[in-house]
Amino acid sequence: MAAGCAGFAAPWVMPSRAWGANERVVIGSIGVGNMGSGLARSFSGRADIAAICDVYLPRAGKVAESVGAKDVYGDYREMLERDDINAVIVATPHHWHALNCIHAAQAGKDIYCEKPLTYTLVEGRRIVQAVRKYDVVLQTGSQQRSGGNEYRGCTFVRNGAIGKLTHVYASNYHSPMEPGHPEEEIPDGLNWDMWCGPTERPPYNFVIWDNRSNPSWVSIRPFSGGEMTDWGSHGLDMAQWGLGMDESGPEEIWTEGEPFQALLSTPESPGGRHRGPRAPQVMMKYPGDIVMELAGGPGNSGVRFVGEKGTLTVTRGRFSSDPAELTAEPLEDPEVQLYRSTNHHADWIQCIKERRDPVANAETGHRSATVCHLGNIARWVSEVTGETGQRLLWDAENERFTNSPEANAFLDYERRAPFALPETV
Repeated sequence: MAAGCAGFAAPWVMPSRAWGANERVVIGSIGVGNMGSGLARSFSGRADIAAICDVYLPRAGKVAESVGAKDVYGDYREMLERDDINAVIVATPHHWHALNCIHAAQAGKDIYCEKPLTYTLVEGRRIVQAVRKYDVVLQTGSQQRSGGNEYRGCTFVRNGAIGKLTHVYASNYHSPMEPGHPEEEIPDGLNWDMWCGPTERPPYNFVIWDNRSNPSWVSIRPFSGGEMTDWGSHGLDMAQWGLGMDESGPEEIWTEGEPFQALLSTPESPGGRHRGPRAPQVMMKYPGDIVMELAGGPGNSGVRFVGEKGTLTVTRGRFSSDPAELTAEPLEDPEVQLYRSTNHHADWIQCIKERRDPVANAETGHRSATVCHLGNIARWVSEVTGETGQRLLWDAENERFTNSPEANAFLDYERRAPFALPETV
């Protein structure tokens, strides 16, 4: 079905239902590029994939065939109207996540949304509001929350294994670049206007549209927050978990070094996938005078916690402490109990049937994405003001800066008609 842009009305609400023990969840998948096609195939072993939606119809058809889905859509709103679909996978480019999730929640569909949960900070709170209002189950695709060693490492930190925390070291993530590629012919079957959606529409170019190209949309500012939000949604998510900040965040953010300078991605100097400006350095202060530096971390997927007794490093699939004896013995009956999930996809499916929050629920996904957004905002403010070092005071409860109108201007952006973000959900 051809995608359209007019009439972005909210779909109807479908009430929650009771599940039989062996009944399979029926899923529709929105966005089936690199990650989306993999997710559809992965979930096809745990659920029934009834429909595939993608603005590039040839790709949608191929993925549908591979997972046994009978129906293909070019406009996700049409798929949301089906009352036989219980849940959706959202694996669209980041600038589409908010509308996809809000409309899905309004239609009563449970949601698995790839990380980062949102493109802007304001979008995250609207998603949380929609999920709560319509009583749907949302799992953010931050799969390290379901990793055994990540769970154990953060449990040790939360239970004082390395003593009182003083520092956290994370990766120096790249911020996004600006698009500067010439216009090419749009492939047959691709609705480029719908793909761009709420953002300004740059000329179509393959290296922007294709997720595995160089540099791809994941490194371009109109569509993504760059490596800061893409990989940061893994590494900084571990920081949030280990610090116990799943419903809060840092108090202050600042930059050090030379002010931010935007980088234009062009055919002559594309910058590369997951590349972009890495200066100035970003610093954050959490409650308890814990300072997180986005420098000196153990890699994109993890962080290093520093306490009075030693350090503990959590990365994808592993954790370690120095000295090693701090975590040599498993904790017995720890005072702080973290949510235990052993499989991210299975956790979502089970939570759908039991009508409860999964390990990376909407609030958790929003708060972790917020830390990523704050890192980019701090850099962009230094570009606007021409200086670094200003302490941006962040009110985590009201999700506003209390001392910087320049920073508050980056909390959201003006969307193209008719893709407005609902003021109320």
